[in-house]
Amino acid sequence: MRLRVAFYFKMATKEQFLSEHNRLSPLNLQVTIALLSRFRIDKASLFKNDDWPIDKLRRPFISWLTSLPSGEKEKIKKEKI
Repeated sequence: MRLRVAFYFKMATKEQFLSEHNRLSPLNLQVTIALLSRFRIDKASLFKNDDWPIDKLRRPFISWLTSLPSGEKEKIKKEKI
């Protein structure tokens, strides 16, 4: 018997991505909409439309987030969009 494995990319809005990411993350990786907006600007090549597929974007987002200097992260977190 062969097992078939399918990978599904859950499409989400930015707000849904934010909620899911924060639910799964420790306090030091909690984010705001402003951080997600900056990520989208910095990593525009990852986006084809307005979807935020959690399975596709979360790992690159965490990598990007953890590479930010802490002062920059705090500055972006407080920005109003």
